[in-house]
Amino acid sequence: MFQFVTLPVEFDASRRAKQQLVTLGILGRDEMPGVNETLNAAALTYVAAFVASLGSLLHILMLLSGRREE
Repeated sequence: MFQFVTLPVEFDASRRAKQQLVTLGILGRDEMPGVNETLNAAALTYVAAFVASLGSLLHILMLLSGRREE
């Protein structure tokens, strides 16, 4: 559940960070493609963690239900 709740929070944080970097003059617009790639990749690590957690949960549920497949 925690992994699922974290997804929209992380994507929103990345979106706000991109806006602030330009608004505060830390980065120019010409630097944004690299920033977009980096922050999107960071956000996608949370997607990967969610998928891994979901797979683990499904595996545990299958073990508990007696449908163990190897």
